[in-house]
Amino acid sequence: MRWDALFDDMEAQLAARQRLDFEAEIAERALVESAGVELADRLRGSLGLRIRVQVSSGSSFEGELSHAGSEALVLDESQHQVLIPYAAAAQYVGLSRVAVTEPSAVRRRLGLGSALRGLARNRARVTVFVARGRAEAGLHGAIETVGRDFLDLAVTREGQERAAASARQVVSIPFGALAGIRSAGAAGG
Repeated sequence: MRWDALFDDMEAQLAARQRLDFEAEIAERALVESAGVELADRLRGSLGLRIRVQVSSGSSFEGELSHAGSEALVLDESQHQVLIPYAAAAQYVGLSRVAVTEPSAVRRRLGLGSALRGLARNRARVTVFVARGRAEAGLHGAIETVGRDFLDLAVTREGQERAAASARQVVSIPFGALAGIRSAGAAGG
């Protein structure tokens, strides 16, 4: 037997073992890194993609993901925008595998209440879907008040402008019951 052949064989075995150790270390690091990824980071990595969100009531919303905040996302449908709290989602279809962290500390602190207060301030007409009850049922109206963990919706018929204060019904909805809020206007507006 030639010595150089023996050493070549030993070097090849050592190189193969080092390559396997290196690949195992990379796989372990990937597992550790993925354990720290939050859903909001995956959603931010999917901005601009068309996704489908099925909510716990059984309804689903589909559109282009245009915003991913700390507690809710916004989908642009063909004619509307839909705000969906993360807590209402049962599953997401079409997300990228990319994760992007939120660089702004201010945006990380803005929650669902902030988005809802914006809708109330603008007196936007909306359709509110609740996570419990009939999946296709929605309440039409305008958000009047946003508390710490609830909103008050002045209910109107679909397409109707705000009713007089004495004639309208106001429904209080806990944030935990929200499945989605669809704008009455065009997407992106």
